[in-house]
Amino acid sequence: MSEGRIDVGNNGELRLGGVLDYRSGPLLREQGRGLILGAPDTALVVDCSAVEKSSSVGLSLLLAFMRDAKSVRRPVHISELPSDMLEIAKVSGLLDVLPLDAATQERLK
Repeated sequence: MSEGRIDVGNNGELRLGGVLDYRSGPLLREQGRGLILGAPDTALVVDCSAVEKSSSVGLSLLLAFMRDAKSVRRPVHISELPSDMLEIAKVSGLLDVLPLDAATQERLK
């Protein structure tokens, strides 16, 4: 498993990857904030397809990124949320809060 990371994809989406936990969370939080606040005024897509494993820290990051985007009036869409994060979101009651893509919502049915 690889260390947590965040970068910008070819289409301007934020791509989260690796292991999201207490060790990687603080740095990813700061890097993500900088990327969000420095990006163009378009909808923010957070692609989670490269996340290998996540604790609740991953959802905390998503919520923080949503707040950052809201502060600059950017709508947010979360794509490819992995099963472990989806399960934590269910248990935590966050499914109604997270703006999940259609493919992830379909997996909930």
